[in-house]
Amino acid sequence: MKQPPVPEVKDAAWCRNPIDRFVLAKLEARGWRPTADGSPSALLRRVCLDLTGLPPSFEEQDSFERESVGQTSCLLVDGASLPRGSGGKMPLEPAGWKPALHLQVGSEIALDAVIDALLSRPEYGERWARHWLDLARYADSNGYERDAAKPFVWRYRDYVIRAFNADKPFDRFILEQIAGDELPDADAESLIATGFHRLGHWDDEPADPDADRFDQLDDIVTTTSQVFLGLTLGCARCHDHKFEPLSTRDYYSMVAVFNPLQRPQSGRTELALPVGSPSEFAALAARDQKIDRLDRESEEIRAELRESHFKSGRSKLSAEAIAAFQTAPDQRDLAQKKLVNGSAKQLDAELSEIMPEETRKTLADHQRAVEALRAATPDLPRGYFLREPSPNPPPTHVLLRGNPKRLGDPVGPAVPVITVKHQPEFPAPDQRTTRRRFRLAQWLVSADNPLTARVFVNRVWQQHFGFGLVRTPSDFGVMGEPPTHPELLDWLAHWFTHDAQWSVKQLHRLILTSRAWRMSRTPNPRYEQADPDNRLITYMPYRRLEVEALRDSMLAVSGRLNPAMFGPPMFPSIPAQAVEANTDKQSIWKPSSASEQSRRTVYAFIKRGLVVPMLEVLDLCDTAHSSARRQVTTVAPQALTLFNGEFVNEQARHFAARLRREAGNDPTKQIELAWRLALCRPPRATEAAAMKEFLRRETEAARSEASNANGEPSADERALVQLCRVVFNLNEFVYVD
Repeated sequence: MKQPPVPEVKDAAWCRNPIDRFVLAKLEARGWRPTADGSPSALLRRVCLDLTGLPPSFEEQDSFERESVGQTSCLLVDGASLPRGSGGKMPLEPAGWKPALHLQVGSEIALDAVIDALLSRPEYGERWARHWLDLARYADSNGYERDAAKPFVWRYRDYVIRAFNADKPFDRFILEQIAGDELPDADAESLIATGFHRLGHWDDEPADPDADRFDQLDDIVTTTSQVFLGLTLGCARCHDHKFEPLSTRDYYSMVAVFNPLQRPQSGRTELALPVGSPSEFAALAARDQKIDRLDRESEEIRAELRESHFKSGRSKLSAEAIAAFQTAPDQRDLAQKKLVNGSAKQLDAELSEIMPEETRKTLADHQRAVEALRAATPDLPRGYFLREPSPNPPPTHVLLRGNPKRLGDPVGPAVPVITVKHQPEFPAPDQRTTRRRFRLAQWLVSADNPLTARVFVNRVWQQHFGFGLVRTPSDFGVMGEPPTHPELLDWLAHWFTHDAQWSVKQLHRLILTSRAWRMSRTPNPRYEQADPDNRLITYMPYRRLEVEALRDSMLAVSGRLNPAMFGPPMFPSIPAQAVEANTDKQSIWKPSSASEQSRRTVYAFIKRGLVVPMLEVLDLCDTAHSSARRQVTTVAPQALTLFNGEFVNEQARHFAARLRREAGNDPTKQIELAWRLALCRPPRATEAAAMKEFLRRETEAARSEASNANGEPSADERALVQLCRVVFNLNEFVYVD
């Protein structure tokens, strides 16, 4: 991968880093200029929502303002410095368009410091983990008819949050998810990371087990190729790709990489597996070996005592029960198993009465030894991932027309031919695994692979700008859109892997400190006609907050956000109508406590067959497949959810209580605080006047409806709740400025 040269530009003073030069060069080639910078308060809110999904607190706003004021300020127009108050004249473009005006002020430096602070906060990992979970098709249940919960799958979610917060190098992040169990330094964390392969939906009772097996492999191959390579390799399952240079053989060569993986299960029940390092597994195996020996010795002692008791004729058990106990466990029929289970307590009581003291002491010593062994080497935690039960790989064939009953040519592990000059050499198996995934992962992050770094930097760019340099982020093929700034994409990918050493936080910092990202949301009308999709990046487009950031922002503004991190998911309250059609209304969804429900939305239980209605109506990602970009719809139920929904109204009540607590009963101060908390700015005079009038009317209406019952909120309190509900429904709250 070669790094393109950074282009020369006329207005070098506009640029803060190389990103700006690439963007500005394309604009200058058309005689265009970027729009003005966003206002400091808008940029502060924008960067906080971008990096943490939460608005800046009142204290953070005050701190930012103090830092901004403490710096020297001037205006810069066309690269020339104009001291404030100079009265300098600035030429205007047609249609009243203002020139590119930006603030070379303390707020720029202060915003740089804010970026560093936000990247070090734990909320950053929670925000950016959700973007990755979209790609990884994360959910907490399997889907299909029974839609059972995935045991301990939340450990993968926690792994991703921790990885982003620790700024785990992205190449290592890939290695762990593709082949965490095959790494030389494999440990509990890297094992949990391989849960990436197991996150897809799963049918626990398939009509055709053979076809289902290849459906599972298809889910892994399709997700891996889209997420890391930006290739639609899954389209070649039944025939050569119709549009891309990807063959069926390419597809099944990738299947061969993952074919050794198996799903731990007992019939229709999924099983979790212990997680740990090889040394921890070895210690656990040694412990269990000792425990097994002690258990066998104890069972031999009990069996001898039991047989002696039966022969004595003193047992009060029935002859049938005695015969059942004397039959080997693996040879008992169903009736005998029931007799054994039903008579076990009575037999234990009889044996306890006749047990010699020496025997009792021996069994007690064995039990204490077992307890000591378990205390010295505790059981390992459990995780949700696939495993390779054998280092000997099963054979893989091309399936003719994708039919598992029509085997074609055998294939070995390989990567798509179009992506390499020479195939990577896959190693021989070791004592534990085939090592095929480890070799694939090494190739994914190698300099020989032209796609992985480009695909990822494009995804990060998309989250910050609302669109990628390639606007089909999981399709870099012929049918995908070409990059709008190919040289910039190549430069970023090279910089990310070489200068930044795969550091995601450094990539954020580079993008967010660019002037391109700090442009305002106001387009130039003339440019908009020529470039309606903003492909040349002349301004920042408006974007609606994702449902997680919107819900979390309401919790933060209302003062109810529970910052507890990690662990099992919480269950938000849902309307009773949502479970009305379910046959098991009582157990299908049990809401968590109010405190648990106030945790960030990334910790909400995602049930594929019953998505929380608020999340679903506000465009949660597809939970069955990898989602490269959220669908953004505009439909009436969204407005109804935000205005009449139980969650929004509850947070409006908490928000109103906070305003009364912190601003007292003065409507002017309440409105001021509401705007600062929710919108990161003071209200304009017209807004303040409109809200005061709104409060007056709502108060009068509430008084006329007052029931005068004890404990009822006052008319003033109810009016303030309605104002808070209005604030939550403002476009400025829902859309990032």
